[in-house]
Amino acid sequence: MKYVDEFRDGELARGVAEALARIVRLDRDYRFMEFCGGHTHAISRYGLEDLLPSNVRMIHGPGCPVCVLPIGRIDAAIRLAKLPKVTLCTYADLMRVPASGGASLMKAKADGADIRMVYSTLDALRVAEAEPDREVVFFAIGFETTTPPTALAVRRAIEKKLDNFSIFCNHVLTPAAMRAILGDRGGVEIDGFVGPSHVSAVIGLRPYGFVAEDFGKPLVVAGFEPLDVMQAIVMLVRQLNEGRCDVENQYGRAVVSEGNKKAQAEMADIFELRETFEWRGLGCVPASALRLRDAYAAFDAERRFAIETPSAKDNPACECGAILRGAKRPHDCKLFGTVCTPETPMGSCMVSSEGACAAQWTYRRFDARAA
Repeated sequence: MKYVDEFRDGELARGVAEALARIVRLDRDYRFMEFCGGHTHAISRYGLEDLLPSNVRMIHGPGCPVCVLPIGRIDAAIRLAKLPKVTLCTYADLMRVPASGGASLMKAKADGADIRMVYSTLDALRVAEAEPDREVVFFAIGFETTTPPTALAVRRAIEKKLDNFSIFCNHVLTPAAMRAILGDRGGVEIDGFVGPSHVSAVIGLRPYGFVAEDFGKPLVVAGFEPLDVMQAIVMLVRQLNEGRCDVENQYGRAVVSEGNKKAQAEMADIFELRETFEWRGLGCVPASALRLRDAYAAFDAERRFAIETPSAKDNPACECGAILRGAKRPHDCKLFGTVCTPETPMGSCMVSSEGACAAQWTYRRFDARAA
């Protein structure tokens, strides 16, 4: 198949569903976590759960970097944006994430902080070039997918000799979160993973080896289209039925085993591992995030402005943490669809376009089977 429409063909999807129904064993259950928020939205948007046998269950994972960012990091960004002559550049979906005391970047902007929404790191660099009298800080966030562009921004800042540009680095690592979920942080039984696609295009397949080797679980990297996800589920079921646990690649049209070596080299040169980093829902996870190396400390906003990020508590009524680690579903939260909606979000899972609650609200909030 060559075109997007073919990967959304209903007849083909029903054919895959029939093939899946023929191979599932009736004497067992299959519990698969789709790690990526893009997969969560594809599953909800195209009603894929309705095509699955009753003993095949999909579990939403923490695959949204905006969702997993703890409140303390948002609080720190707000404090940073309120400093004199500081301009904070950020992506739009961070603006409405609730912080402590009902605050948010959007509210801080309304109160006078210089916070600007950008589409890319290069947009932030342009602001720094155009306004040399301002300290321009880019709120960098994302998994391995968006880390290379941040590394490129540091390179460009050096080339352009921008001494008023820095990075508030919040890049986190997918394999570390998977290890935490499979370890003592998840609280949910998982038989296999539908692995992320864009992340895998950067890091390749090798970093997932521990999922099979240390935990005995299969993982299949899948594309974002409905037939991609359905085929990945078939591949996972076959592995389990055959007693195998391998890392397989369904998304061969975009992901190669070794990943993007040039992007990996840029990341390795600019960034280093943090000893630990707090994730919403998972707590502090060792070696799960990146910071700028000492050689690039001049571009590290945390060092430049002595930013401290003490831990802050989530809304006690919000179930985002449990939803992110797969222990609960959006309808399990008593705030979902009542006080918590996209217009009045109480938690990050409802704000982000990749959040599980946003997907549930958009596509299945009136479907009793989704509850």
